[in-house]
Amino acid sequence: MDTLSEYQYFCQKVQQLTGFDLSSYKPNQMVRRLGTLMGRNRVSSFTEYFRLLERDAERRREFIDFLTINVSEFFRNPGRFDFLKERVITELAAGGTELKVWSAGCSTGEEPYSVAMILDELGVLDRAQIHATDVDEQALEQAAGGWYEPLPLRNVSTGRLDRYFFRDGDNYRVVDRIRQAVSFRRHDLLKDAYGSGYDLILCRNVVIYFTESSKERIYRLFRAALKPGGYLFTGGTETILGARELGLTSVSPCFYRKATGTAPREGRK
Repeated sequence: MDTLSEYQYFCQKVQQLTGFDLSSYKPNQMVRRLGTLMGRNRVSSFTEYFRLLERDAERRREFIDFLTINVSEFFRNPGRFDFLKERVITELAAGGTELKVWSAGCSTGEEPYSVAMILDELGVLDRAQIHATDVDEQALEQAAGGWYEPLPLRNVSTGRLDRYFFRDGDNYRVVDRIRQAVSFRRHDLLKDAYGSGYDLILCRNVVIYFTESSKERIYRLFRAALKPGGYLFTGGTETILGARELGLTSVSPCFYRKATGTAPREGRK
């Protein structure tokens, strides 16, 4: 059996074992990435690696952590968050209605907490719902706790650090008012139902390893989940090809609007 055929069989077995559908990921990239993990575990084939996952719960945890790539930080790409605050959320908040936000693939919570801080600075946190989801339950547990080491806070200004965190030893915790504004739950973008009526959806650096057909399906579902005039905020390497065909209009790098109304001007790159 060649490597790709063995990998495809591995995908079927892994879905039965863990529920993860690897067929939605780009196979060549995933074969290379998993090769690194297999090397660490001193196994030389996908068949041997599946047997290891089947019998060893700790190796399964390692495998899931490797897939979900929990790397995040507060206000990642600060210029994008400036545009989010000064143009997008300011515009959305001007209507005076409740704001509904979804951070999809929120990892350990830095992104939705960053949004909550912006909403608080604009005086609209009390009329906002912030939903944050991820497929990794361990990451969600960490997110809900709100504890962070200094590195993920490197883009947090001194003013925000003083206002929205308290320090305990070498670590920092998000203040209760911000933590309580965000609701966390498990959600698989490839399998679970999407909500509706969102003013803003953030999904950044999540779909880069997905197949093109899976990406298109996810973006169509995001569009359907947005209100007319709502915004989708993506990662820097996740340009949506054929956005207009999906019913989205590019308004600035990484920002797309559900095709209705007037888009904001170009923001900082």
